[in-house]
Amino acid sequence: MPSIAIESAASLGWIGAGRLARALALRAHEAGVRTVAVASRTAQPAAWLADATGAKLLDPQGVADTAQWVFITVPDDAIADVVAGVHWRPGQLVLHCSGAGERDLLEAARRAGASTASFHPLFLFAGLPDDAERLRGASIAIDADAPHDAALANFALRLGCPPLKVRAGQRALYHAGANYAASFLLCALHEAATLWEAAGIDRQAAVAAMWPLVEGTLAAARARGLAGALAGPVSRGDGGVIDRHLQALEALGGDHATLYTALTRRALALAAERGAPSADVLADLSGRLSPAP
Repeated sequence: MPSIAIESAASLGWIGAGRLARALALRAHEAGVRTVAVASRTAQPAAWLADATGAKLLDPQGVADTAQWVFITVPDDAIADVVAGVHWRPGQLVLHCSGAGERDLLEAARRAGASTASFHPLFLFAGLPDDAERLRGASIAIDADAPHDAALANFALRLGCPPLKVRAGQRALYHAGANYAASFLLCALHEAATLWEAAGIDRQAAVAAMWPLVEGTLAAARARGLAGALAGPVSRGDGGVIDRHLQALEALGGDHATLYTALTRRALALAAERGAPSADVLADLSGRLSPAP
């Protein structure tokens, strides 16, 4: 079955008009790719997106009847039910934007003769007015059969987004990794603010104080790589500091010491990748940590 080249008059439709759909559809619209139809359970976001892209406001079946490429941009748990409730046709491409979901969520469309794909932007959609612009440069993880994989990679590049190939059956691992780079990063910062507050620093001041440190770390990682940017006691081979950290965290109670231990083990792996400190120093540091569960 031939794919629809994005250079042609391929038409996009969106079932679901949440943060992701709004940013991705606007990015496509700005890149000159037509959106022809939008549907959503919630009328106001759908009407806004239809107006912003010059599309028709329809029901899900209307979107499927009108568009060549149909993006299912509803919550993950609703994807399969939405797809099963629509009549699909051979020759169209049905896509979901779930990070963790495999293409089998679109099985009802495949059985009807449509092609299926997953197209997940590796981006934190915050619902900000400039999400569509900030999406430029974010990678997009694609799983599709040939020749649609090439057409979707071309589409991603047209949006200004590098395509990533994720092997079938590995979406959960891919998405778990994405959580570390997004939500779990926020969790680490939350932990930092909590420890600083326990040390007597006003929480609002603690959060404000962390941004130069965070931004400097990210800048160093871009310039030197993850292992090359590693700093702190593991990087210096400073076991005494690690001992004092653990004593303070154990005294604080809760799972603070457990989290610190797990992350310190990851720091040891980064240091080993970099090749410094030496293997015997890293072994000594590892021995200071609680036994791995």
